[in-house]
Amino acid sequence: MALMLRAVMAWRHGLSMAILSIDDVYLTRVERQLVGERVHPLLQTRGVPGTHDIQLAGRVIEQLLQAGPKALTALPAFDKARDDRAPAGQWPMVRGRPDIILFEGWCVGARPQDGASLAKPVNAMERAQDADGRWRAFVNEQLSGPYRELFDRLDMLIMLKAPAFESVFGWRREQERKLAATIGEDRGEGRGRHVMDDAELRAFISHYERLTRHILAEMPDRADLVVALNDDRSVAGLAARQSDRYGASSRS
Repeated sequence: MALMLRAVMAWRHGLSMAILSIDDVYLTRVERQLVGERVHPLLQTRGVPGTHDIQLAGRVIEQLLQAGPKALTALPAFDKARDDRAPAGQWPMVRGRPDIILFEGWCVGARPQDGASLAKPVNAMERAQDADGRWRAFVNEQLSGPYRELFDRLDMLIMLKAPAFESVFGWRREQERKLAATIGEDRGEGRGRHVMDDAELRAFISHYERLTRHILAEMPDRADLVVALNDDRSVAGLAARQSDRYGASSRS
């Protein structure tokens, strides 16, 4: 979707676009291990707020905004097959100041939950591994602090709205299969890399369930554009919010 949007902006409007994914600014594996030891073991698994290098994202965005015509900006890259940040020498480069910076990925623009919503576990993982609520409280605090500061810089919020949380497993499973094909896992060429099987994948997306359900419930009312998707990821509908930036808004 992001690549298609970049192509359309270039072709139809002559605008350049840099794409920065929040997935590419995950903390390194070692950094997540340290956070897991200091705060909660569940933070060793990438994904939720608290497992990203938000300062790195901010620095890259600022560098893009300040870039001269010939300046080169390296965009961070994360190797999901190795579950670690790619070496800096492999990061893609952007020349000059782009007309548009597309900051994309799961949880971009998310807001914290209220305290009452944190009290009850949403799945078996939370009941078993976060019985005292420390993990979900930490994630929520991150959304209230450093993530909120970064997300407040967004000029426009576009939401790709899944039909339901249950759709996530099928979509993520498709990604894993594509990843396996890319790295040659089935041919024994993926040494040092790991692709999740269905059981591992279900455990993995359990980390995302709470915030995904929260986003699906609250973000549509404030996003500038909501793109509703079908299970096959085709577009089911569009809803745009017209706002004067002073609180008055309407849907069309």
